[in-house]
Amino acid sequence: MNIYIGSDHAGYELKEKIKNYLSELNYQFEDIGPFELDSDDDYPDFITPVAKATSHNKENRGIVIGGSGQGEAICANKVKGIRATTYYGGDMNIVKISREHNNANTLSIGARFASEEEARRAVKIFLETPFSQDERHIRRINKIEQE
Repeated sequence: MNIYIGSDHAGYELKEKIKNYLSELNYQFEDIGPFELDSDDDYPDFITPVAKATSHNKENRGIVIGGSGQGEAICANKVKGIRATTYYGGDMNIVKISREHNNANTLSIGARFASEEEARRAVKIFLETPFSQDERHIRRINKIEQE
């Protein structure tokens, strides 16, 4: 599994913390940027490359981080083969179910809504939860992929 991570200015600080956490967990990852804080940057400049890199292999995972995570998920989901889910704090079951039922391959985190601890837990669940391989979920994902 290759992990690609990117953010915008609103997610930059959390991205740097998540990179450290991924290293603590011994995951290899590629930071797509930004590489410095720029309050005028535009999230598509970093999220689209994360999504494109993630889409090259079914085992890849993407982590994108922005203020709400919503725009980042919308941007990522425009790339064929991406199934991005958004997490912005609270119940972790949404992350688990997104992996088990939807085989989500990109996690979008809302840095203004999720604490660092919540984001760390969400990333761990996202990376460690397998897709269920249940026939009904495969059938539904195949229908999405046909569009």
